[in-house]
Amino acid sequence: MVSVDPVESVAPLVQAAVVAAFGDDHRSIDPQVRRSDRADLQADVAMRLSRQLKQPPPTVAAQIIAAIPPNDVIERVELAGPGFINITLRRDWLASAATNADADARRGVPFATQPDRVVIDYSAPNVAKEMHVGHLRSTVIGDALARVLAWRGHTVIPQNHLGDWGTPFGMLIEHLIDLGEAQATQELAVGELAVFYKAARQKFDSDETFKERSRQRVVALQGGDPATLEKWRMLLDSSTRYFEAVYAKLGARLTPADVCAESFYNDRLKPLAAELESTGKSTISDGALCLFPAGFTGRDKQPLPLLVRKADGGFGYAATDLAAIRYRIETLKATRVLYVVGAPQAVHLSMVFQAARELGWIPEGVRVEHVAFGSVLGTDGKMFKSRSGDTVRLVDLIDAAIERAEAVVRAKSPDLEPDVRSEVARMVGVGSIKYADLSSDRIKNYTFDLDRMVSFEGDTAGYLQYAYARTRSIFRKAGANVAVGPLRVEAPEERALVLVLLGFGAAVKAVETSLEPHRLAGYLHDLAGAFTTFYEQCPILRSDIAPDVRASRLALVEVTSKTLKQGLALLGIDVPDRM
Repeated sequence: MVSVDPVESVAPLVQAAVVAAFGDDHRSIDPQVRRSDRADLQADVAMRLSRQLKQPPPTVAAQIIAAIPPNDVIERVELAGPGFINITLRRDWLASAATNADADARRGVPFATQPDRVVIDYSAPNVAKEMHVGHLRSTVIGDALARVLAWRGHTVIPQNHLGDWGTPFGMLIEHLIDLGEAQATQELAVGELAVFYKAARQKFDSDETFKERSRQRVVALQGGDPATLEKWRMLLDSSTRYFEAVYAKLGARLTPADVCAESFYNDRLKPLAAELESTGKSTISDGALCLFPAGFTGRDKQPLPLLVRKADGGFGYAATDLAAIRYRIETLKATRVLYVVGAPQAVHLSMVFQAARELGWIPEGVRVEHVAFGSVLGTDGKMFKSRSGDTVRLVDLIDAAIERAEAVVRAKSPDLEPDVRSEVARMVGVGSIKYADLSSDRIKNYTFDLDRMVSFEGDTAGYLQYAYARTRSIFRKAGANVAVGPLRVEAPEERALVLVLLGFGAAVKAVETSLEPHRLAGYLHDLAGAFTTFYEQCPILRSDIAPDVRASRLALVEVTSKTLKQGLALLGIDVPDRM
């Protein structure tokens, strides 16, 4: 595939000019070509070279400019300021590149030259507990990364690491027995997981007999008692069906086939601990089996332990996480492992990663990365809670966003048919939740404000969805037999729009490497803005517009439409044809 990215097309020309002007020793230097508000592109390489050559940057820049031969891409090169190289691209090249992007089903985004096997650990709710706002970010970010990486041609293996094991299941199973299977199944089936869990916890905290029964039930569960395992599977199956319904409403691609829960690793924990002991790679500390990965100390400056096996013989999160990382690399053959987990787990995960490296489980070239994210805050700047102070159910958030979106859509487009309005409201409501998350730098906290999020103005999903709907409206008004293309670049607004369009591949690649979806979200907002300016300044269907100009501008609308739709799809956001 021939690159349609202006930076990728111009950078080799500048790099060749550096070599022509200053010799082969500088062949590996980064030409530092980037987009600029002063020109189509700008190269800053002269600044860096000036120190090596002991020449003023303007002198270096002038020699580079003189060495750029005539070509089909660059129309004009100018020296600017203290040594910047400003580059103006040829109109016919821009038109050709945009046309190629329009004809390409991949929108000018090539497959990765060295595809990875990427295991992504994300979402991970707890069985018999409600999915809440805390699961929103992991699910939305993980789903977007899975889509982007798959689009680039990587093999993506989602891992939904459900919390389905441990001491709480003793009380949950006992509560299920007390309720009776029929009533318990009914409660879990209608999504009342929070009610079920709270009732079990309340009995555990207030009833000593129930507490003792729960403890004995944990022993039976861990011992593999068939009757206990049957009740545990009922909890697991009911919860998984509920999670699946929430994922469907949110538009996340996770399925039951992606579940690889904590219990999957149970049979691996004892052999893992025995191996660490027999090979002398672990340490017994206060009766517990520990690893002490290098570089981690507590407030007392003493080495921090990674607890593999407790003094009572039980296993904690660290043992499961060590078994999981080993399985993902050795069995799933991952070359890149991503953990989409909240920032508070940074130290724990870093210790697990370092321990796995020291144990030789992470081969050279395999990347293991914590995709950390901040918290969701309310408009008061505090952790997002319901009015009663409880954690907000994720399904209630989705429903509230759709309801708010329907009111906005009804006010903006009262003539829409009810079924169309409902579908648009669903797309805008769900899209608003996703976009508010994905357009923020993931490591930062962000404020959950439905009034701002469910809007057709500003940096919102509705603004982007409306831009897409406008592109489809133009073609409905134009009619089925209207001529489209060839595409030309004449007006300044056309040039500006084409330059943004040709940056789609760079935005996708930026997410692939940085794991920061806000880079693509920001690109799409810029694209919608450039299109809006083009639409307002460049008439398309007006009767006095020449047929060839109309056809060219319709071609530009079409490639914008396809790019917006594809880009939003990579973020997991649907687009309506009408709004």
